[in-house]
Amino acid sequence: MTRTATSLHDKIAHHVAALPPSGIRRFFELVLATEGVISLGVGEPDFQTPWTIREEAIYQLERGRTTYTSNYGLRELRVELSKWLGEHYGLRYDPDREIVITVGGSEAIDIALRAILNPGEEVIVVEPCYVSYAPTVALAGGVPVSCPTYQRNGFRLDFDELQALITPRTKALIVNYPNNPTGATLRRPDLERLATVAADYDLLVLSDEIYAELTYEGAHVSLGALPGMKERTLLVSGFSKAFAMTGWRIGYLCGPEELISAMVKIHQYTILCAPTISQFAALEALRDASEDTLAMRAEYERRRNFIVNAFNELGLTTLMPEGAFYAFANIQSTGLSSEEFCTQLLHAQKVAVVPGTAFGACGEGFIRASYATAFEKLEQAVERVARFLGK
Repeated sequence: MTRTATSLHDKIAHHVAALPPSGIRRFFELVLATEGVISLGVGEPDFQTPWTIREEAIYQLERGRTTYTSNYGLRELRVELSKWLGEHYGLRYDPDREIVITVGGSEAIDIALRAILNPGEEVIVVEPCYVSYAPTVALAGGVPVSCPTYQRNGFRLDFDELQALITPRTKALIVNYPNNPTGATLRRPDLERLATVAADYDLLVLSDEIYAELTYEGAHVSLGALPGMKERTLLVSGFSKAFAMTGWRIGYLCGPEELISAMVKIHQYTILCAPTISQFAALEALRDASEDTLAMRAEYERRRNFIVNAFNELGLTTLMPEGAFYAFANIQSTGLSSEEFCTQLLHAQKVAVVPGTAFGACGEGFIRASYATAFEKLEQAVERVARFLGK
């Protein structure tokens, strides 16, 4: 039987058609159309990948290391990563069964959610947060449930509010500390309380810790290292931020063997393996690039102190971020919405920042400014923001 032709729009899957475009990408179409912009918008280090990493990649190319690796990833890398996670965060993962190397942290989030969610199951997403969490839950057939956090609490979890959102359909919780966009972190007592909630309600926790190495205040505590949490934690991380390796697209996912095995099924049918050269580069990063990471972190901290103090002097109340490389500034005193502030600032002074609403509805009244930008450009950007505010 023949069928009546439909429009191309009707051929798009309903759950994909229903997704809104990324709040960041939609805004940056405006940025690309404007010359002379100082961009504080992109979450990408302005440093080049350390030379020792690039040199190792070149060497491996010269050796002809251009074939597939195991679906789980290069074993040498998994062994080194297991050792590195143990030394830095007290984590214990079997390199043969509990670690898979992925195409960036984004693929790790995707395969984790697709492996655990049945249609209609709920995932609580702590906001403001990375723009991909809620859409990725929806694409996996799940239902994202927003758990807002607020500046008055230092953007930390309100556990009463969290527990009120848990239903019989709740399968998991996504947390990200240090947080993008607020820079907030959770202290050990907060994490221990989170662990109690997860155990009481039998929840899995997807813990995105990609900014762990960019922690400025105290030591980062990894959720999976707490007693009883390894069996219900999926650790997502990667090399993009701390090692300035965004374009290499290399990340990892760690968790219980049974869950990782299920996630590797999706990984092997869709990706097969992460790029081989990127895996050798990541191996070198773990072995020999720690000094480079420390130097970059020190520079980010210098920039953080400058821009946060400058914003506060301009009347844009901004908490001191404890990690990552973003300042989340309160612009409510201007009377403008987040979108209006960013659009007008771009047109009037050619400075690009991201509306807080891109990271969840509770981000209204805020802007995100990345300080992974040269110090001189940060100084110029602050001068332009001051002119925009009439100060």
